[in-house]
Parts: sequence; structure tokens; C-alpha cells
Amino acid sequence: WTAETANDGAAGLLYPLLGACLWAAVVGYKPVIIVHGLFDSSGDFKNLQRFINESHPGTNVTVIDLFDRSASLQPLWKQVEGFKAAIYPIMQNAADGVHFICYSQGGLVCRGILSTLSDHNVQSFISLSSPQAGQYGDTDYLRYLFPQFVKSNLYHLCYTAIGQRISICNYWNDPHHRDLYVNSSDYLALLNSERANPNSTEWKKNFLKIKKLVLIGGPDDGVITPWQSSQFGFYDDNETVVEMQHQDLYLRDVFGLKTLAARGDLIICSVPGVEHVFWHSNETVFHMCMEKWLV
Repeated sequence: WTAETANDGAAGLLYPLLGACLWAAVVGYKPVIIVHGLFDSSGDFKNLQRFINESHPGTNVTVIDLFDRSASLQPLWKQVEGFKAAIYPIMQNAADGVHFICYSQGGLVCRGILSTLSDHNVQSFISLSSPQAGQYGDTDYLRYLFPQFVKSNLYHLCYTAIGQRISICNYWNDPHHRDLYVNSSDYLALLNSERANPNSTEWKKNFLKIKKLVLIGGPDDGVITPWQSSQFGFYDDNETVVEMQHQDLYLRDVFGLKTLAARGDLIICSVPGVEHVFWHSNETVFHMCMEKWLV
């Protein structure tokens, strides 16, 4: 046993480590773009940034600092344009593409971006407890914003030209007033092509450029109503939840959900015990539902 063999041993340990570091430097992790939800600001995502950087060191993580707090009530098409302008340069600088993590209302903003941006390079679109099929519930948010309304009568405001200038009304989906929703919703009904949309073929093609769609939600959310909306389930007119695979927009593959499922690229991740405001700071959720899609 000589000093030389000791050195060999050290080298044997060192080289794989160096190799791993070089691999990370050369291959690298794709940049991650985070889009926040209603009443949030970019500062709320410190934990999520830490989880990403601990599991994938060197990842460039950007939390887009736009439409914070009360500005998140701006109409969603306006937010789509604003977020798009901020995100586009990051995409252009990422030869291998980027990943989206879009939380709550932000998940609907991201769908708008992915549908309308023909040259996006988003690989994984992670929708984190987002009301993808709409919202219909009496929540603290609703009581705070519209103290004089409850879920059963909010359609009187939401399904008007003035109502559609408020973000929440853009995806308010009253199962008892489908016709009003379809004719009035300037945002969700268009994204879902529930309302005639001349761009639907183009939007579907754009949306299907993503490599993975990850839909995260859970039964103890307490805000997204029904919670299954985070995975494209929603109420019928009896307020019975119809799961995604039985929804018309899935069966007719309106914007590509069925195609993604057939490709094996639609991932459903349900986690019990997580309240709405904790999805982005819960480490278990990160490891279970996000980590592996951020490479």
C-alpha cells in the first residue's frame, strides 16, 4: 500500500464528481420560469426556488415579477401579453427550451401564452393547483373581493362586459348558466373552444409543442372549486364532478389533452393534505410532482 494507491483512490472518488459537475455544466438544466397566481408576488416563491436549486444546482430560475398583488385582478389577456413579453427573451436565450411552473391563476395565464405563441419552446408545463376547467365556489377570495355576492349569483356580474375586465370572471364557470358562460367568457371559453374560436386549430398546434403537461392538485386545496378543476374535471349542472376523461373538451381533443395522453405526456399528480397557499412551499409536492420534469 503506497501513497500512490491512496492517490488513485482519491482520484477514483474525484473523477466521477468532476464528471458530474462537467456534465451539469455542459448539458445543464433548462431554465425554469415561474408565473404566480392571484394576489401573489414574486417574493412568495423563495422556497420553490430553493427546492429547484438544491435538486438541480445551477438552474436559472426566474419568477416573473408582473401583475403582483391587486394587479393580478387585471384581465387575463392583458396578463398574457405582459407575461409573454417578459418571458420571450428568456426563451430566445434557451437553445434547449425552458420549463414553466404556473401556480393557481397563473396556470391559466400560461395556457394563454402556450396557445398564442407559435414559436415557444416550453418543454414541461407544470400546472400547480390551477383552475384549468374554471372556478365555481364560495371561497375567502370571493368574500373578500365581492362581499355582496355568493357563487350562485356572481354570474350577474361576471358575465357582463365590466365583469370580464376582472381576472376571476375570465374563468368563472357557473354550471347552472352554461349558455351565459359560453357567450360571455372572453378567456376560458375561448381557450377551451367552448365558444366558436377561429384560431382553435392554430392554438392547439401551438399548445401541443409542449413535451409534458403536469397537472397537480388535491382534495384539501380549499380554494380551487371543485379541486378537480386543477386536473380538468368540473361540475355538471347538478354540481356532480365529471372527471377530465369524461369531459367533452377531452373526448373531442379540443386543444390536445387526449393527444397528450396518447403520447404518454399527460401526468396527473394528486396530493392530499395540501392547502391552496402551500403548494409552492411544500417539499413533498416538489419531489413527488415536479422535480423529475425539470431536467
